Amino acid sequence: MKWLNRLFGGPIDMAALPAGTKAPEINLPSLDGSRLSLQTALKQGPVLAAFYKVSCPVCQYTFPYLERLHKVYGDKKITIVGISQDSQRDTAAFVKEYGVTFRNLLDDPNGYVVSNAYGLTNVPTLFLVGQNGQIEITSVGWVRQEVEDVNRKLAAAQQTPPSPIFQSGEDVTDFRAG
Repeated sequence: MKWLNRLFGGPIDMAALPAGTKAPEINLPSLDGSRLSLQTALKQGPVLAAFYKVSCPVCQYTFPYLERLHKVYGDKKITIVGISQDSQRDTAAFVKEYGVTFRNLLDDPNGYVVSNAYGLTNVPTLFLVGQNGQIEITSVGWVRQEVEDVNRKLAAAQQTPPSPIFQSGEDVTDFRAG
């Protein structure tokens, strides 16, 4: 969000919960019917929660890069999870189409209880939640610098140097509004 502040010459009021806020609980069903809670996942390490809608072009742009993070860091001391605002059927089709192998949860489209608790107004919205339960990074839309910040923090959690998630010669945009 610092990038947006610079772009517009001042603070931008994005409703999503900011860094430094205690993360609300997440306890949702996954595509396979099991459940995942934030508190359980945090016992392993930080959690990257990526909220999305399957029809969102910026989500479609973002998720292959999140998959790269998952391939690099796996589930070792961190958890990467997608939180879909769509039906199980549509979410399963999205996951297959975009090659997503990390866990995806379903926020009930009839109430969006978890999305509302996190103050979402746009998707994609990423929250990196530290093991202490505090939000460390909030990123709304696609902001390359913030995805790079997430990469560095995930690497630090595993006590490894950050792996490049953008390939040489790849045209990666700096910003796309969600």
